[in-house]
Amino acid sequence: MQKVFAAVIFSTLSCSAVADVPVDKRQEVSHLIEFVKTSDCIVNRNGDDHKGKDAAKHIIKKYKHYRDDIKTSEDFIRLSATKSTMSGKMYKVRCPGKSELTTKDWLLGELKVFRRKG
Repeated sequence: MQKVFAAVIFSTLSCSAVADVPVDKRQEVSHLIEFVKTSDCIVNRNGDDHKGKDAAKHIIKKYKHYRDDIKTSEDFIRLSATKSTMSGKMYKVRCPGKSELTTKDWLLGELKVFRRKG
């Protein structure tokens, strides 16, 4: 089942989106991107709100910029989905019925859940 899930995720992403992530981390990174993309949460970057699909596009863009520095899923989160490189402000996420979190805490929490399921 998990292999089928990974295949679906990989087919929805550009192959270049996760190509440089170490092989053993590609499934985790793909999952995190899909998690953001399909979320009904709102990601706030520098005061502007973004739906999941747009937030995922931005994260992929930042990933492509930092891909040579990414060796772990935690590196991916820290470099691609945590804060603005221009302002230094942390990204925030608001999910229905939950308290606001930093995207760092949100994605680290999801990574932990994903690893437990694996």
